[in-house]
Parts: sequence; structure tokens; C-alpha cells
Amino acid sequence: MISRRGFLGLMGAMAAAAFLGCESKTKTGAETNVRTSSVKFQDVPWPYEKLDPNKVADLAYESYMHHHCMYGVVNAVVEALADKIGEPYTYFPTKITIYGKAGVSGWATLCGSLNGAAMVCYMVLPEKIADSVINDLYSWYEYTPLPTYVPEHPVKADLSPFPKSKANSPLCHVSVSNWCKSSGYKAFSKEREERCGRLTANVAKKLVEMLNEVKAGTFVPKYPLDNVTIKCRACHCKGSSLEDTRGKMACWECHTKNITLVDEMENHPKI
Repeated sequence: MISRRGFLGLMGAMAAAAFLGCESKTKTGAETNVRTSSVKFQDVPWPYEKLDPNKVADLAYESYMHHHCMYGVVNAVVEALADKIGEPYTYFPTKITIYGKAGVSGWATLCGSLNGAAMVCYMVLPEKIADSVINDLYSWYEYTPLPTYVPEHPVKADLSPFPKSKANSPLCHVSVSNWCKSSGYKAFSKEREERCGRLTANVAKKLVEMLNEVKAGTFVPKYPLDNVTIKCRACHCKGSSLEDTRGKMACWECHTKNITLVDEMENHPKI
């Protein structure tokens, strides 16, 4: 008997072939049978129903242990919606999101859990609402001590209490480095793997809480940019006097530390 995850993987492969306008090839013994799938995806946003954040968090943790962070978030939400709604989620090939592991194939850029969360937002929400949820989720991720999720059965490391840290950035590189500095564990340790699994669960849970609020019509952004970043953006971002950069992540994490005023920044032009 094929498992649900195995069934989703099979259907995902068929859907991907149809989406790309290709033929799906399966091997039986020494022969090759060529089949053409008729599965087609409807345009986004797809329907959304309220989900249980805790159950999605558990599934995200489990999914992370199979295929890392981005897949963890996307697979958890898609599988929960497939159980609740059915199509088109039953046909979505979640394994394509494995590329987001460790900040995109180990490049440590955007945290895979955030990459996956943004993808889900654009899957189920209109663009402007999706952007608002993404903005709030990313700010929450930057400034909240994480992880706080505690699995019933830890897979990689059972530490209690589990070390937490503030990422101060949506970047995998910064997020992991800050946790390693805070916890004392190495970046390629089992403890760090456990940390990222729990972090993935936290992100999936928070995402579903926000999506549930949107569904209920009660979503209000709660995590604004910090004051230092707002001041930096006033001179450096769109419409400013310099307009020489763009972005929303905390400026001070990479450029300076604990800066509140331009006058306190060494070698910074005085305005």
C-alpha cells in the first residue's frame, strides 16, 4: 500500500510534467511506458481554510527532517490544505521546494523557512495582502527569540531548555551564526540541525496563525521595522536624498551595532 506522502510525490511528479507540457515516463521492468498527464493548475490565489497551527507546526518539524527548511513549511501547509480542501493542493509537487535548503542550496541567503512561507502567501492570498503578511512575518522572525517549538519526540538533539537567539536578519547565514554564538554549538552540529527543525515549525505555526487571521478578517500587522532601520531607510531607500540601496532587514546587524543616531556612527557622513 502506498503511503499518503508517497501518493503525493507520485501525483506531484505527474502534475509537474503536465505543468511543463512534458510527457510523464514510468518504468515497469525493462519496458518504458509513456503517459501524458491531464492535471492542470488553476490560477492563484487558491482557496484557503483555517488550519490548526499546532498540527501544522508538528508536520513542518517532521517535514524538515526529511528535506530541510523550505520544504518543511511548504509541505506542512500544502498537506494540511490537501487534507481539508483537496484539489489543487493534492497535486502540488512540494519537493520542488527542496532547493531552498540552507538558504538556497547551501548559499545561506534567505532562510528557507521564510522562503517557503512567502511562497505559501502568494499561493493563497492576493498580492497586496500577501506582501503585508510577509512583511510582518519577516519582522517577527528577525526580532523574536527562537526557537520556542518543542517537539514531542526530538529527532536530532534533546536539549532542555533549548537555546534560543534573535536572528536579527532574514538571512540564513546571520540567523545561524547568531544562534551558534549564543548557544556555543557548531553550524554543522546535530544541535544546529535540531534548532533549524524547530525554527521551521515556529515559522509554519506563525504563518498559519496569520493566514487564519486574514481568513477571519482580523489580521493587523504587529511587527514594524525597528527605529534604527527606519532612520537608515529615510536617507538610503526609495524617494530619499541618496536612494542608493533597498531592503527592509535590520541595517545595524551587518553595518553597525547598537546605533541609534547618525551622529554616533563612526565615519558616517554628518547630515
